[in-house]
Amino acid sequence: MAFKTNVLITGASGFLGSAVRKAFLASPDTYNVLSLSYTQTGDGFTQLDLTDSAKVAQVFKDFKPQWILHLAAERRPDEAEKNPEGTRKLNADVPGALASVASEIGATIVYVSTDYVFDGSAPPYIPSSPTNPLQTYGVTKRDGEISVLAADGANAVVLRVPVLYGPAKSNSDSAVNILLDVVNDQSGKIYKMDHWATRFPTNTVDIAHFLVRLTHFNGQIPPIVHYSAGEPFTKYEMCLIFSKILGLSHEHIVADSAAPAGAGTSRPQNTQLATTETEALGIEGGLGLSLFEEWWTQHLKQ
Repeated sequence: MAFKTNVLITGASGFLGSAVRKAFLASPDTYNVLSLSYTQTGDGFTQLDLTDSAKVAQVFKDFKPQWILHLAAERRPDEAEKNPEGTRKLNADVPGALASVASEIGATIVYVSTDYVFDGSAPPYIPSSPTNPLQTYGVTKRDGEISVLAADGANAVVLRVPVLYGPAKSNSDSAVNILLDVVNDQSGKIYKMDHWATRFPTNTVDIAHFLVRLTHFNGQIPPIVHYSAGEPFTKYEMCLIFSKILGLSHEHIVADSAAPAGAGTSRPQNTQLATTETEALGIEGGLGLSLFEEWWTQHLKQ
């Protein structure tokens, strides 16, 4: 009987977690998967509060994972500003605690972080570029990186990714997918749409398959890895692509090229993640990135 790899996924019912879980479950002869969720039970999910350190340690030690993919997070910048204490606990404190458990059981932990650890003033950013987050979300994710990498004896990897799109239960799960609702709203309502910040939308399915390939990789994985698509878009430009694919008017969407001012959560202008070092690792299949318009054209036909 072939040896199977135990993979534990936190946040397995979330937007990225769902894609990652599906990718690993597709190879049942290769992986035993433990899917952890804060909210969901049944259908193969195990409900667990990651802030309950005693219960977490027990679940992890019982399952004995070789890989821990830590995807659970407060990933909405506006929500992070409303609840900084809760966001800090989940985004900064929990990752360090999980890395300590990973060290105890000899597992590799991959902590998924964000391009928002940078301030957007000097792109593109390599893994060793100095961080300077502008808002609570970025600060807590940066502190999570520090705590994971500082855990004594842990085999830890920080995987930074940018804004995500992909299959979703609801368009509101993604800052990219939600733009479909804007384009589809032909009621006459006018939308001002950001045409100032450049984003590099990256597909959750691509990240999921990259993580599968990462678990097969026999080489040395550096402590910080960047994964990002290379196509630059503003939100306004994404809306234009969606309107083209859907054959809908975009006259109700007005480009806003001004830098954000006044109240609201600070967001960086361009936090492009350089992936040259990731490509140089020689992971089989490389980055395996989808093209934005091509993927959406196929997806929206389904």
